[in-house]
Amino acid sequence: MPDYTGNDAHFGWFTRRRANLKPDDLTIVDEPMLRRAVGAAALGNAMEWFDFGVYGYLAVTLGHVFFPGNSPTAQVIATFATFTVAFLVRPLGGLVFGPLGDRFGRQRVLAATMIMMALGTFAIGLIPSYERIGLWAPALLLLARLLQGFSTGGEYGGAATFIAEYSTDARRGQMGSWLEFGTLGGYIAGAGVVTALTSLLDADAMLDWGWRIPFLVAGPLGLLGLYMRMKLEETPAFKAHAEAMEVQGDVPRVGLRELVAVHGPQLLKCIGLVLVFNVTDYMLLTYMPSYLTVTLGYGEAKGLLLILIVMLVMMPLNVIGGHFSDRFGRKPMIIGACVAMFALAIPCMLLLGTGSDVLIFTGLMLLGVALVCFTSTMPSTLPALFYTPVRYSALSIAFNVSVSLFGGTTPLLTAWLVERTGDPLVPAYYLMAAAVVGMVTMAFVTETAGLPLRGSPPAVADHAEAREWLAGDAPLTVDAELPAPADPHAAVSAG
Repeated sequence: MPDYTGNDAHFGWFTRRRANLKPDDLTIVDEPMLRRAVGAAALGNAMEWFDFGVYGYLAVTLGHVFFPGNSPTAQVIATFATFTVAFLVRPLGGLVFGPLGDRFGRQRVLAATMIMMALGTFAIGLIPSYERIGLWAPALLLLARLLQGFSTGGEYGGAATFIAEYSTDARRGQMGSWLEFGTLGGYIAGAGVVTALTSLLDADAMLDWGWRIPFLVAGPLGLLGLYMRMKLEETPAFKAHAEAMEVQGDVPRVGLRELVAVHGPQLLKCIGLVLVFNVTDYMLLTYMPSYLTVTLGYGEAKGLLLILIVMLVMMPLNVIGGHFSDRFGRKPMIIGACVAMFALAIPCMLLLGTGSDVLIFTGLMLLGVALVCFTSTMPSTLPALFYTPVRYSALSIAFNVSVSLFGGTTPLLTAWLVERTGDPLVPAYYLMAAAVVGMVTMAFVTETAGLPLRGSPPAVADHAEAREWLAGDAPLTVDAELPAPADPHAAVSAG
């Protein structure tokens, strides 16, 4: 049995002497269970972005259905305002689901967020139009969006934690990359379904009932995702921590104030990394179609098609990037992407302004490759910032605060700045500023590739790898010393 510090509520599994470890103290990862865990976690992320794709592509139609008035522009603005409201409650969802995940387990909470996300999306497909029930229509749409946003607040942090804690230390980057593979797949599926319906149905049928179909699809998808998640076992890292806590007895829970006091520097690092990750993500996948059409006068259908092609190319590159992050490290991948983003932002925007299909695609693809370095690496980098007992809480809170303040506001703020300044290079400046934040933040992040998660035993593929690990001199944990503990008299050093 490993030795524990007096701060188990913060730091979890921790041993003072590496030499005392035995093969049974290490986590042997069940490969089939790992694959199921990755699939179940990625499906939830795919569902979230399926809704993004559907909602974005149906914005004009939803404006006619749910909001009165003769101005199509006002209707679209109202539709996107309702969409944006979901970002306001995401931190609240993180505050609720994160601590629940750290207390009762990741698997149970992820099952709950899956069914809530599916219910919120499914409910939108059932809401009567404004013509039938008046103001109740937009009010019910708002409630459904709030439910979606609240549940999403616990989804990414939980899914990234789930995959990270199920993976072996050697392959955590590659396994985590499948989470963003699901993101891209969900967005493409949502956009593809809407595009197909628009092609098959006339405008009246689409306005009357066709728009409901993509939202109603979320019902069966949610049941499938719930079934997949209910069939999973709890993560090995959480089980090891929970078993140790049973031996230790009643361990006090970590409140928000204590979490910030002890893990504040790591929370700030997470916010900074999520900022550059999500500003780039929302800039390319959400804002670029509108930028190409409204600002540059490029054909709407062609712009959307080019973005979809970029995402299709990004999907396999994402898994390759995850493998590279395991081999070369997280820091080179993320810092390299920040440097590339800073250097290429203006040239890429200039390529978009040429009007040439080939050059526009080249500019978008260059941005997409830089984004891949983030999407393939962040799902393994962010969970590794925190210790097992607080990982779900800390990641969910920091991630959603950053997304709400910086990621979700990127399209709206960038569009406003372009309009106010008249400068079509504003998106480039915005990306460059985010890249600087990412570089500075990553300079203070310790490399975690190939190392055990903080507060968890080393995770290996089999007993042979366990014996090899014990015979070697790999570090037992990331930190040479623990952060300042809640109890100043309980400070210890790693060794």
